[in-house]
Amino acid sequence: MARITLDHIRHAYGPNPKSDVAYALREVDHEWADGGAYALLGPSGCGKTTLLNIISGLLQPSHGRILFDGNDVTNLSTQERNIAQVFQFPVIYDTMTVYDNLAFPLRNRGIAEPDVNRRVREMLDIIDLSDWSNRKAQRLTADQKQKISLGRGLVRNDVNAILFDEPLTVIDPHMKWVLRSQLKRFHKQFGFTMVYVTHDQTEALTFADKVVVMYDGQIVQIGTPAELFERPSHTFVGYFIGSPGMNVMPAEVHGSTITLGGETIALDHAPKITAGDRVELGIRPEFIRIGREGMPVTITRIEDIGRRRIVRASLAGQPMAIVVSEDAEIPAEARVTFDPAALNIYANSWRVGREA
Repeated sequence: MARITLDHIRHAYGPNPKSDVAYALREVDHEWADGGAYALLGPSGCGKTTLLNIISGLLQPSHGRILFDGNDVTNLSTQERNIAQVFQFPVIYDTMTVYDNLAFPLRNRGIAEPDVNRRVREMLDIIDLSDWSNRKAQRLTADQKQKISLGRGLVRNDVNAILFDEPLTVIDPHMKWVLRSQLKRFHKQFGFTMVYVTHDQTEALTFADKVVVMYDGQIVQIGTPAELFERPSHTFVGYFIGSPGMNVMPAEVHGSTITLGGETIALDHAPKITAGDRVELGIRPEFIRIGREGMPVTITRIEDIGRRRIVRASLAGQPMAIVVSEDAEIPAEARVTFDPAALNIYANSWRVGREA
């Protein structure tokens, strides 16, 4: 497996880019650990697939270098980088049997036939296709074909990394959960360096050790699922992670207090704010308490989603979502309080820390 270093990578599809907005991928300068499981998460067009294709060698960056274990591979092909890649739609050989599809990458590298048979049989058991090994691939369902694609990427034990480009798009919801669980097990069992592209936060948070959140061509945060949820470094992360996402409301900071409309909230520190900064307060719906004490809110509607309810309300003219249990009391004249430890203060969309 490989340690992947992205050394000041930038990419523009057009010639002679004049500004940051001309770059599909703005500067990325990060190192990903050998054997790590990473998810690239973000909306369509944010640069996820561009970055993945640069790692795989399908695309050469306009600027910067990519290194595997400290070796510059920027100008090497996918084959020379020893990468396995699984695409959004199954890429298999329909005229071959399931067995031969899995055996092909091994035979292509001159692996001895007894070793080929052993590895293929192991992988068939793992992806639950042993009973289908002699069937032609063209007769299989979409999820079975994608299992073959996954198995073919995992059957080799000599790859530097395995890259997944939204591999579960064509799979039904239940099978997605099954295959995600299998990928997680593969990672723990074999220790592959894995990079998984998705726009689905559930896929990212359940698969990865570290989630790489991308927005507008740049990485805005790399962190564990807990870090992304509790301390979003950018307002986009707060909005994109969680259902519903974080409440973000314009505010003003005065020393160790923050003012939201006509309401003032005491802080346990003085955030680092510069004159002219656009200040916002972020609070997760799960960390708001509704009752008879605190700041007055106007409730607009209540959504019942089973064991929880989402209260849609307005505080000082700003819309907010509040998550409560299904049996929680919601007073007619409701008021709210915020968990002080869960408050996030943002300046120009970026989270600010404490005064030294």
